[in-house]
Order: sequence, then structure tokens, then C-alpha cells
Amino acid sequence: MEHLEQRQKIMIMLAIMSAMLFAALNQTIVGTALPTIIADLGGFDLYSWIFTIYMLTSSVTAVLVGKLSDIYGRKPFILIGIGVFTLGSFLSGLSETTIQLIIYRGIQGFGAGMIMSTAFTAVGDLFAPRERGRWQGIMGSVFGLASVFGPTLGGWIVDNTDWNWVFWIFLPFGLVAFGMIAKLFPAQEKREREPVDFQGSILLTLTIVPLLLAFTWGGQDYDWVSFPIIGLFVATIIALIFFIWTEGRTKSAVMPLELFKNDIFTLSNITGFILGMGMFGAIMYMPMFIQGVMGASASESGFIMMPMTLSMVAASTIGGQLITKTGKYRIFASIGLFVMGAGMVFISTLNADSTFWLVIAGIIILGAGLGLSMPVFTLAVQNAVDHKYLGVATASSQLFRQIGGTVGVAIMGSLMNLSITKNLEESGMSLPSDPALAGELGQFADPQALLNQDQIESVRASLSGEELVVFDQLIGSLIEALGSSISFVFLIGAIAIGVGFILTFFLREIPLRTSNEAAVGEGEKKSLTKTSAKSHPRPSQGS
Repeated sequence: MEHLEQRQKIMIMLAIMSAMLFAALNQTIVGTALPTIIADLGGFDLYSWIFTIYMLTSSVTAVLVGKLSDIYGRKPFILIGIGVFTLGSFLSGLSETTIQLIIYRGIQGFGAGMIMSTAFTAVGDLFAPRERGRWQGIMGSVFGLASVFGPTLGGWIVDNTDWNWVFWIFLPFGLVAFGMIAKLFPAQEKREREPVDFQGSILLTLTIVPLLLAFTWGGQDYDWVSFPIIGLFVATIIALIFFIWTEGRTKSAVMPLELFKNDIFTLSNITGFILGMGMFGAIMYMPMFIQGVMGASASESGFIMMPMTLSMVAASTIGGQLITKTGKYRIFASIGLFVMGAGMVFISTLNADSTFWLVIAGIIILGAGLGLSMPVFTLAVQNAVDHKYLGVATASSQLFRQIGGTVGVAIMGSLMNLSITKNLEESGMSLPSDPALAGELGQFADPQALLNQDQIESVRASLSGEELVVFDQLIGSLIEALGSSISFVFLIGAIAIGVGFILTFFLREIPLRTSNEAAVGEGEKKSLTKTSAKSHPRPSQGS
């Protein structure tokens, strides 16, 4: 599709971005509305599954569709994805129980996986690697805009109308996106028929699902050394062994193992995994710091986090333009990870006495680094593999980032819980000796209580004298323990990002091809059979 007229390419990109915006807004709008939805449907113990099922279905679908789209083209899968996602959104709004909502969110995830996988790959079909930087930067900004407007709109909807409209309000966008893709997106030329790797697909699913579940439940629903978590890890290892054995003997593997012999492919995905750890960790624990430690409300927290998203959008767009202009990408990965790490170190120094302006400064730095580095690794992977692997290579890049986020949040959560326990023990915090007062204040022995500032103020207003002093000491100990623990988590995250920064110096940079038809150069072809290459490859003809 790179030979299409520029005007037609732009129209196709608008169609692709409309589909992505439809999926991204439906994903981000749910967060602020979910407490109200659960209060209406019940089933608080199933709260995490509403997110978990979406993550599982979207992650597995993305990597499987990546290979299938290489065989059958992108258009049918992005259309099916929009249709499935629209159906899942409509059904979610009809949910009468939390179980139903979980099932319908799973359907949404199937559609989202198809949309995201084919959308980023389609950019590779439309533009040569040298041109992709600016477009991938713009596409990255779509997620940023959805992160800005989605949560705010979700909160407004549940405050002013029925929560069902959270899932229905963007359905017209889905219909428009479907029509634009159907009309503007050209059908891909038929390739030689390849057998579908059903066995590899099943084994890959059996590898990913237990792994994500283990890191989702570990340290939260079950102890890390409990039978369910150990069993899930064992199942992951067994499935992975069979998957590697099967893929090495399959002609049309769902994830060709030869790609991992490409040092650029492997190193980019490892660094993307680390980037996912830092990105999702920041998104998860920064609002907790703002609300629990600094005492902001949920709506105030949303506004404070907004500059991070805006800086990410700006950096992603500008970085993409510079990559296209200079033809260089490794330097932007290095600078981005360095800036992101610096932002996390800065945030780790904040405490309850810090001003909101310092928090905003820290998250702006973090967002800028994230936006600058995020598009690079997908571009590096796409540029390093032959075009016939474009779909599966792009999907694998997204998968590693998603798994990195899941693993990172789980590890950071466990470290935070351990740190809180240690800090509370060292503070000598204890409930009052008066049984009646101890019973009343017992709910505030858990740092999670700090996330409900209205309840804290209500209890404080009902106390006086010595009781008020005891209560303030209790809350003060919790704030100090939670603040120190989150600071520790961000410091660990900064160390992880630092490892990723070091890895970028080993990321071999090859010229960005100026045509999709140009084969990967001889030096790059050798990297498919050797784990590393000492010399820089020559650009191929036409690059």
C-alpha cells in the first residue's frame, strides 16, 4: 500500500486512528465509572476480573492475529475487530450482573486485540520505515488523548446519567470507523496460502494466560508461594517448552522462532518489556500517591495526572517527526529512557509535604521520557525484519510491553505491601487501648483507607480531645508509611528503567529503509541466523 497517493494514505490513516480512538476511549472511560457500576451490580470481590479478562483476551488475540494478518491481510481483521468490539461494548451496557459484565468485557478484549494489532501493522504497510516515525508518534498520541478525556467523561456520565452510557456513548464512532475502513482500506494482495498454526496458537495461549494470571493474582489474591500461583508458573513453563518444540518444527509458525535470532528484534522487545514495567507502574501508583499521601480527591488526581499525558503526547509526536527527519532512532530511545528514569527518581523524593506543582513537574518529565521512547522499539522491530513478518513482529512488540506492565505492577505491588508492613512496624503504630475507640478506628489501620478522604474528614469531625490526637497520629503514621513505600516503588522502577537505558547502547541501529519492497540488507539477514553482528550492515538496494 505504500504506492498509494499521499492523500489516500492520509485518509486511510484517519480511518485507522478513528478505530483506535474508539477502542482507546472505551478502555479509558471505564476506570472512573467502575466503582459506581460495581455499586449497582454488586460483586466487589470480582472487581479485578473486569480488567483482568480484558487484558487476557486482548493480549492473546493481538499476537495471534498478528500472524494471521500477515497471511490474509489487515483489512478483514480490523473490520472484524471493530465489529466484535462494538458488540462487546453494546452488551456491556446491558449487563445486569458483574459476571455478565466480565464476559462482555472479554468480548471487548477480543475486538481490541484485533484493532490494536492490525492498526499498528497497517502503518507499516502504508509507509516505509523511514516515514513511519511521525505516524507512529501521532498514533501514540491517540492513546494519550483517550487517557485525558476518557476518565473525565466517564466520571461526568456516572454523575449525571445512567452508567450504561459509558459503554454506549462512543458506539457511533465505531460505526463511522467501520465504514471508513471498509471504504478506504484497500484489500491486500493475496499471498501464497499458508497453513494456520493451530497447535502453536493453542500452546502460545496456554503460555501467556497462566503467566498473566500468576502475576495478576500473586501477592494480591494469593501468596506468591501458594499452590495456585506456583501451579500457574509451572503450567507456563510446561506450555512454553512444548511451544518452542512445536514452533521449531512448523512451517508457518504463529511466532517464528527465527525472529529471536535477530538481535535487534530480541533486544528491542526486552527493552520494551522494561518500558512497560515503568509505564504501567507509574500509571498505577502515581494516583495512589496523589490521593493517599497528598490528600487529593479522585477528580483532583485526574487533573493533576493530565499534564503527564499531555507531555507524553507532545513528546511522542515531536519524537516521531525527528525520527523521520533524521533517520535515527536509537538516540531517541536512549534520551527517552534517561528522561523517564530521571522523572521517576525525582518523584521518589516527594512526600506528603511536597507541593502539587512539584508532583506535576515530576510527572511531566516522566511523561516526556515515556512519549519519546515508546514508539522507537516497535519501529526498530519493524525495520529489522522482512515485510512478510511485519504483523507478527509488531504484535510481539505489543505483547512484550503488555506482559512487562503486568509483571511490573505485580512486583511493585508486592514490594509496596512489604515496605508498608515494615514501615508501620517501625513506626510503632497501634490502635487505642479503649476497645470502643479501637473498634471505631480499626478500619484506619489499613493504608487503603487513605484513598477515602471524605470518610477521614467525617470521622475527624466527630472526634475531639485525646481521641482526635490519637486519630491524627494514626493517620499520620499511615501517610508516612504509604508515602515511603510508594517512593521506594518508584526508585525500584527507576532502576529498572536504568537497565533499559543501558540496553539501548547495545541496540544495533540500521538504516531505516525507504521502501517496503527493499529487502532487509545482507547484514540484517545474517542477524536472523546469528545472535549478534559485530559489523554494521550495508543498506540494501533502494534503502
